[in-house]
Amino acid sequence: MQYIQPRPSSIVAALYTARDLGVDVAVLHGPSGCSFKHARLLEEDGMRVLTTSLADNEFIFGGQETLEKVLRYAEETFHPSRMAVVGTCVSMIIGEDMHAAVADSGITTPTIAVDIHAGFRENIDGVIATLREAADAGWISPEELSRQQFLLAKANEVERLRGAACKPYIEPSRGDLKHTVAGRLLALAREGKRGVAVMNAKKETAYMFVDALIALHEVCPDAEITYIANLEDRGLPKNRRDARIIRESLEEHGLVPKLLGALDEYGANGDAVGDRIREIRPDFALLVGVPHAVPPEYTEGIEVFSVTNGPRQVEPLRDIGHAHVVVEIDLHPKTLGVRHIVESEFGAVVRSMR
Repeated sequence: MQYIQPRPSSIVAALYTARDLGVDVAVLHGPSGCSFKHARLLEEDGMRVLTTSLADNEFIFGGQETLEKVLRYAEETFHPSRMAVVGTCVSMIIGEDMHAAVADSGITTPTIAVDIHAGFRENIDGVIATLREAADAGWISPEELSRQQFLLAKANEVERLRGAACKPYIEPSRGDLKHTVAGRLLALAREGKRGVAVMNAKKETAYMFVDALIALHEVCPDAEITYIANLEDRGLPKNRRDARIIRESLEEHGLVPKLLGALDEYGANGDAVGDRIREIRPDFALLVGVPHAVPPEYTEGIEVFSVTNGPRQVEPLRDIGHAHVVVEIDLHPKTLGVRHIVESEFGAVVRSMR
């Protein structure tokens, strides 16, 4: 499909994947402004992002020497346990050999070089390129690489079928008014209707998405609601750590959900969540995180409340029959670098209706 709306960048995806692999310092081999916003956000998450700041002179004569200098500086200054060099459109166009630069720099820090650029229609190409380099370096097993490739394909499939990539252009929307949606949700819970509250969230976004489940449980502790969350102990190191922290936080709030899937399995988790919903046969369902992962045939006849962080996800969710859709704006920046539950706007509104 030819998209005419902005799409995630494969360069940024490579950076986030490096972070998930435990990389302490990532070096963007390109102009200083490349992926500037996300580089700054990732620094909030504890990973230092440097740039070789290539300019017109390097565009012509190459930037390998500059890259070697930055790698040596990074090692001497930050003493990282792992580093990654991430390519850009410039390094691709000039044909830079980043692997040679790593080898010739003289550094001893385990370092991978990811040849990537922004000219891919799907950002998962950046993820896969990084994971392949990690597998070659022995950072992950061949089995984990295969698992990740399967999960990425499923996540991509969900976005093309029912997500923000299902149309060439989707009008952004802030969704429904949160107080109206919260009022209806609580009314059903207080009337004794059977419900299910599911978090099927992507990676660290779970730190805020799970707050909607906590808020509902706090306000209606005796309601007939089954809680489900994709917090099983699988995946790359960061995802496993985040899942553990969230599970422990939920226990502190007196909420122990049934576990279904891991934080990187959100795209492949739809049928499993759907089967569980069919078993429960609820009157209403609260789906937070990646609600469109659940195929609509599983929620027919159910009043569905969905919470997303994508303004372009509102229209597709309404198209598959979700009666109420709310958006948590700027959720991802608010969950980068955190190690604790972050209160959501929707959760705060639910609590206000005690």
